[in-house]
Amino acid sequence: MRVREVPIGDLSRVMGEEWVDPARRPFVDGGRAYVPVREEYPCSRILHEKRRYRGRGYYLVGDIAVVHGDRPRPEEISSILEWCNPRGILWIRSYRDPERIPEAELMAGSAGETVHRENGISYHLDPTRVMFSMGNRVEKERISATINPGERVADMFAGIGYFTLPAALAGAHVHAVEINPDAFGYLVRNIRENLVEKRVEPVLGDCRDHLSGVYDRILMGHFSAPDLLESALDHAATGTILHVHSAGDASLRIGEVLAGRGMNARMEIHKVKKLRPHTWHYVQDVTIV
Repeated sequence: MRVREVPIGDLSRVMGEEWVDPARRPFVDGGRAYVPVREEYPCSRILHEKRRYRGRGYYLVGDIAVVHGDRPRPEEISSILEWCNPRGILWIRSYRDPERIPEAELMAGSAGETVHRENGISYHLDPTRVMFSMGNRVEKERISATINPGERVADMFAGIGYFTLPAALAGAHVHAVEINPDAFGYLVRNIRENLVEKRVEPVLGDCRDHLSGVYDRILMGHFSAPDLLESALDHAATGTILHVHSAGDASLRIGEVLAGRGMNARMEIHKVKKLRPHTWHYVQDVTIV
C-alpha cells in the first residue's frame, strides 16, 4: 500500500486533501499515521499488506495446533504447518464424559505436554489426555472480573484449573474438585506454578461427595451442570451465585429445579460460543435471593 507518513496529530487535517485515497483506511502505529495515497500522487513509503490465513480453522494450545470437526485433509494439515509452524497438529474427534477425556489423533509432528499461557496464567497440560477449551477465554475473563476478594468459591468441575486459577488470582478461596486423575495432576501442578497454593484446596473425586458448607459462588463449568444443580443448591444460600454451563439454553430447566425446592433467584443468560449448528454454549448466572 502506497502511503505518506504523518504525525498522528495531523491525521484529521490531511484526510480531506486530494492525494488521500478514500478507498483505504489509514494505519496508525504509535505516534505516526500512514495515510493511503492515490496512484497519481507521490508517496513517502510502501507498506506491504499482511498475509491472511484462509485455511482450516484451528487453535493453538501451547505449541500444538488443535483441530475439531471432520478429519482434516492432507492439504489442510499442510496449510496449518506452513502458517504457524506448530510442534504438532492434533485432531480431536470428541471428548468422553464425564472425565472429558479427548479422543485424539496426531496428524503431524509430535504432541504431549505443553504450557499454554493465557491472561497471565500458565496452564500445564497434555491435550492428548485432558481437555482445553480455547472458546472459554472470554468467560474466564468475565468470571475473574466478577469475583470479590475473600469469596468462598466451589469449582465443581475444576479440570486443570480453567476457572479455578482466574478465581484464585482474583482473590477468591477456591474449593476445586476434579474427577479425572490426569486433569487433577495438572490442576495441582498449575496451582503450584501460578503461586496460589494458599487460596486453593484441590480435591480428587466426584464433586457431589466433596462439597461442604455454603459457598458465595459455585462454578459449574460442564455441560452436565443442570443435572447436578440439586447437589449444588444444597450448598447455596441467599446471595450465592451459581454459574451453570449448558449446551443450549437451560434456563427453563433451572427454573423448574429452583421452584421444586421453593427457592427464588435472579437469572442472567450469557452466550459463550457456538458448539454446532443451532446449538450454543450458554452460561446461566443464577443468584439466590
